[in-house]
Amino acid sequence: MTDAELVLRSTRVVTPEGTRAASVAVADGTITAVTAHDAPVPDGARLEDLGDDVLLPGLVDTHVHVNDPGRTEWEGFRTATRAAAAGGITTLIDMPLNSLPPTTTVGHLRAKRRVAAGKAHIDVGFWGGALPDNVRDLRPLHEAGVFGFKAFLSPSGVAEFPHLGQEQLARSLEEIAAFDGLLTVHAEDPRHLAAAPQRGGPRYADFLASRPRRAEDTAIAHLVDLARRLDARVHVLHLSSGDALPVIAAAKADGVRVTVETCPHYLTLTAEEIPDGASEFKCCPPIREAANRDLLWQALADGTIDCVVTDHSPSTADLKTDDFSTAWGGISGLQLSLPAVWTEARARGHGLEDVVRWMAAHTARLAGLGTRKGAVAPGHDADFAVLAPDETFTVDPAALQHRNRVTAYAGRTLHGVVRSTWLRGRRVMAGGEFTEPKGRLLTRSHGHRHPRGRTGTP
Repeated sequence: MTDAELVLRSTRVVTPEGTRAASVAVADGTITAVTAHDAPVPDGARLEDLGDDVLLPGLVDTHVHVNDPGRTEWEGFRTATRAAAAGGITTLIDMPLNSLPPTTTVGHLRAKRRVAAGKAHIDVGFWGGALPDNVRDLRPLHEAGVFGFKAFLSPSGVAEFPHLGQEQLARSLEEIAAFDGLLTVHAEDPRHLAAAPQRGGPRYADFLASRPRRAEDTAIAHLVDLARRLDARVHVLHLSSGDALPVIAAAKADGVRVTVETCPHYLTLTAEEIPDGASEFKCCPPIREAANRDLLWQALADGTIDCVVTDHSPSTADLKTDDFSTAWGGISGLQLSLPAVWTEARARGHGLEDVVRWMAAHTARLAGLGTRKGAVAPGHDADFAVLAPDETFTVDPAALQHRNRVTAYAGRTLHGVVRSTWLRGRRVMAGGEFTEPKGRLLTRSHGHRHPRGRTGTP
């Protein structure tokens, strides 16, 4: 075994080549070797024997709303990253909206970074925002290190982050394509939303009818066509509608550079089980029926959907009223995403290698971090989650780490207990206890080139 300061040993280590018994050597925060389970420990190295607990790469969550500064009472960097660490997530990319100011200029990015400095328990990067009037700011934001750009095709829910019309989308995407950047898109067509019945009130069925699948389907089809014409990189955020999958699969087969994510709540919850008035389940696009959920799982299995992220979008509890038309739309999922997805995945015959691919390897590659994050492999950051996959727990909101402890998973029994989380070879969470924040603020890797080849893989 190579020189090491630390060796983590487990009978089950999830590596890019499969799961095996192994010893993982770490020096200067980097994985230096993955060797036999019984390999000798170098002189001076500390051994952490994890027994039969599974050693996973730290998860990479590319869709998180931290809301700091400006709406820190909704969340904040300290609480969001603590919740992430509790759930085995070691890197998150912060969305540009719900903070004040939004991350739509270089000056606003600098303000966000100043607020985050010294508060993060894990590594944090930033998306920029694409607005109707900030096309000239996109390249400077890219050069300042944002990982890509977020846009809405329908109203975002906050006045300071307006959505793009079709011509505005084309102008923004043309500019982003010019420097081979990435545009991530909340894809719902506002015309279909306006035409849908808007009844309001506590009935979940009425809310579901107000956000029809065709709103997603139409917006995604238009986005794919535009990406094809401009040879641009686009990413569909929080896919909910299974009806959009054939268009996406065909686009990928044609070489359109489109990638797709979905979220734990779309994979684990169903419209049929949501009680009226329970707006902790409200998100946009909405949680749909069980048959639709099956389509999403099938698309994950065949690669049409690339990755799973939380879209952690918290608010203060008072904004979660029992009227679905006015309640804040967002689900807080950082701490529970791994066990929630693993619980449903194992029931459907998937293994932890699949979960790692969806929640670590592909998300790291999407953000351009695939050479450093998302894998237990030499040369990667020594970021790990230690999981007891067969142990269960019942979700108690009082035990959650995000600031406002509203959750759609309250009372559910989930498989998978995160024993500890490690960042660059340093244990940052163990047994629900946290060390002082030592996470880094990341910028896009200037040395990474996304291929212009004909591929839909992140």
